[in-house]
Amino acid sequence: MPPIPARPEEVAPDHEIESLAEFDAVVAAHGTLAGFRVQAVDLTGRTEDLLRLDTAGAVFLGCPMHLGAAAHLTARGALVFPSVPGLPFDPYRGFVYTPEELFASLADGYEATPDALAYAWFQRTRSDGDILASMLRAVHDDSISDALDELLSGARVVGVMGGHAMARGTEEYAGAARLGRELARAGFTVATGGGPGAMEAANLGAYAAPFEDGMLTEALRILAKAPSFTPSVTDWARAAFEVRERWPDGGASVGIPTWFYGHEPPNAFASHLGKYFANATREDGLLARSNAGVVFLPGAAGTVQEIFDNATPNYYGSRGNPTPMVLVDEEHWTEKLPTWPLLRALARERPMESRIALVGRIELASDALKRLAEQ
Repeated sequence: MPPIPARPEEVAPDHEIESLAEFDAVVAAHGTLAGFRVQAVDLTGRTEDLLRLDTAGAVFLGCPMHLGAAAHLTARGALVFPSVPGLPFDPYRGFVYTPEELFASLADGYEATPDALAYAWFQRTRSDGDILASMLRAVHDDSISDALDELLSGARVVGVMGGHAMARGTEEYAGAARLGRELARAGFTVATGGGPGAMEAANLGAYAAPFEDGMLTEALRILAKAPSFTPSVTDWARAAFEVRERWPDGGASVGIPTWFYGHEPPNAFASHLGKYFANATREDGLLARSNAGVVFLPGAAGTVQEIFDNATPNYYGSRGNPTPMVLVDEEHWTEKLPTWPLLRALARERPMESRIALVGRIELASDALKRLAEQ
């Protein structure tokens, strides 16, 4: 399983406290909360600590607590940002999402899930100019970015990009799943856009990595019963959870989806889902975190955008040395959407020239990625 380092609960080197266990560890080790940032932790059972400890300069972000404790903290020099009632999401959250969290209440249909409810809220507020709504979206997305940075610290991340239209039950989908499995078994953390199609397939492959090869074959058969998230997201998601229930505790991977594309639900095979409201922040963050390279499977406008979003910092060297870029399917990227000739022309006589490749089959992508990394 690819390593996604966990932050020890007993320390808070960044002065951020994101769980009750971490809160208790900090109190025991330091005897003060001065200068700490406590993020979305339910402190209703820690009133005694809040009243007796030094909290000067501390910040409490959306932490439920008794009103008397909140007033005491404010009087002692802390900042207390209250929870916002009526939201289908927590803007101050300290961790990325899990599939179980976003798909809670799936038994009542996808429309009842937190994921669907958050999208419905976004649809209502995105164009009304309400400064509170836009602020809450920005705070939420910054919290997700912070959580992803902590989650992926020290990990070798390979991005797998591709379109949502790739259907379960096709050889293309199976190939993307085998690629994700191969990358995970090689010790990489697979990161995708977190949605359906090619994205789901790569996350599925990483999920299958710890199991015998036959597991993926059987999982693909089960998923083929619901080939697409249309017409029913509910049936599509239920098929994924059927696989997860039959083979629990699969390999870890990351999905970074967005409510901006509300028609694309997140997939259930990414163990960690950093979902954003702002697509531009999501796109840049996904590519920037793919520090070991990116594989681009056939896709449409979104994938073309991702190719050149990734090529730009490689061209200018703004993120250091260029990272490998592997495009899969010669016909797609030279004839259907002739992106490869432009990418190759852009890279000519630049350091990134030795870090790009076009391969005809998905089975060649992993070896190409490794070869480019050695250039």
